Amino acid sequence: MSQSESDQRSERRCVSCGINVAGTAAATFKCPDCGTQISRCAKCRKQSNLFECPDCGFRGP
Repeated sequence: MSQSESDQRSERRCVSCGINVAGTAAATFKCPDCGTQISRCAKCRKQSNLFECPDCGFRGP
């Protein structure tokens, strides 16, 4: 793993609440509309908190 990949993983944030999700039971997936990588923490996933893609504005539970 390169240094930049390591840095990106350590800076992943939940798009719903903003906490750092590195090393947690977070879900990371691509936005259904534009393909941007989105990360969500386990708590926001469990509570079905809304999220919004930072690039295209897609919203989902």
